Amino acid sequence: MASPGIWKWLLGISAVIALAAGAGVAYLTRSSLTAAAQAQEGQDRIEGKPSRVRVEVMRPSKGAMDRITVQPGTVQAYEAAQLFAEVPGYLKEQSADIGDRVTRGQVLATIDVPELETQVIRYAAMLEQARAKLKVAHARVASARAELDVAKSNVTKFEAAAASAKSMRRLREKQLARYRELLASKSIDERLVDEKEEQSDAATEAERAARAAILTAKAQVTSDAAKVDQALADVTDAEAAIKVAEAELARAQVLVKFATIVSPYDGVVTQRNFFRGDFVKAATEGGSSLPMFMVERTDKMRVVVQIPDRDVPYADPGDPATVEIDALPGRKFEAKISRIANSEDAQTRLMRVEIDLPNPQGRIRKGMYGRVTILLEKAGDGLSIPSAALVGKVNEGKAAVYVVRAGKALLVPVRVGIDNGLQMEIVAGLRAEDDVILHPPSGLTDGTEIVTH
Repeated sequence: MASPGIWKWLLGISAVIALAAGAGVAYLTRSSLTAAAQAQEGQDRIEGKPSRVRVEVMRPSKGAMDRITVQPGTVQAYEAAQLFAEVPGYLKEQSADIGDRVTRGQVLATIDVPELETQVIRYAAMLEQARAKLKVAHARVASARAELDVAKSNVTKFEAAAASAKSMRRLREKQLARYRELLASKSIDERLVDEKEEQSDAATEAERAARAAILTAKAQVTSDAAKVDQALADVTDAEAAIKVAEAELARAQVLVKFATIVSPYDGVVTQRNFFRGDFVKAATEGGSSLPMFMVERTDKMRVVVQIPDRDVPYADPGDPATVEIDALPGRKFEAKISRIANSEDAQTRLMRVEIDLPNPQGRIRKGMYGRVTILLEKAGDGLSIPSAALVGKVNEGKAAVYVVRAGKALLVPVRVGIDNGLQMEIVAGLRAEDDVILHPPSGLTDGTEIVTH
């Protein structure tokens, strides 16, 4: 009895013989068909019939094709910030390094700036001094206004006294006139008239003194009003001094704040160019062009695609897109166009398109690349054929193809829609049952008899 190994060897030989026999039959069948066709063509030449052209045909595919564009895409950070030093000083502390994940507002480094800290203290003291001067100025205003009120009341008092003195003068003048009449009639003694004359003169002097006091009081009002104005001016000056001090203090505080470098958002530190103890120059003063840190946001990424001129009219925000990244084989990221440039580059005739891609696990990194398939326009109802069936070029949406009807080639004008370079949409001119000639020979003309295979 044969061993199991011998049986396996015999079965293998049998299988090989069967495959060879099948291939031989297929070859003989094709050879027979080809020989029959060649014999028929030879018979046609003997009988003087026109030679028939052998072509490959296919029928249009039902349902038009979607307008898509497939372009290379590059991954960029959704946001990236270069963090420069705004003030010079020695790097005092550094709590982040390359690759560290950071959060918004997290302190990354601190620069030692003792001079700026001293300025903050100085300007704070100047501000307190200015505020104290403002209080003094307000007190002076209150005092000057009080003195002005007193002066005004004195004017009123002296005006009243002047009015009383005037009345008394008139009374004394009338009394003097009566006494002089009595003296003329020898009714009274002359000494009484002298007394009345003295009283009248005293009343006149009293009135003059009252009027002089009024003028003095009014002058005092003018002087006190000027003091009020001066005090108000001192208030304005003190308020301005406060604003200057506040501005200087705020500036110094901002500069001190600049000495603390913080992350603008959640992300990853991708650059670090200094170490603790290094002297860091201020970027605004012509310092080093190197940033202290580069922080990139990674929870969401931008995929940048440049689409050609022919696809630009159909690209709109919201169009579906599929992103495939070479570094992550087998994964397809479904997304949409987030924004378009709405303008082509004058040199390349390409338009920038950006696609936002969520990146919760951080697997997608800046600089990765791949392919992006964008659905620009959904297919309508219609037919499509391979672009290889086209005769000549498309001109303003018009073209032509050859179809086989009654065994002969017929040039049919068609209207072309979407063309992606491999397939093209036929808007009008073909029927679903037409046999369309693929790769039409250069010498093919209308009426040529056709042999299909």
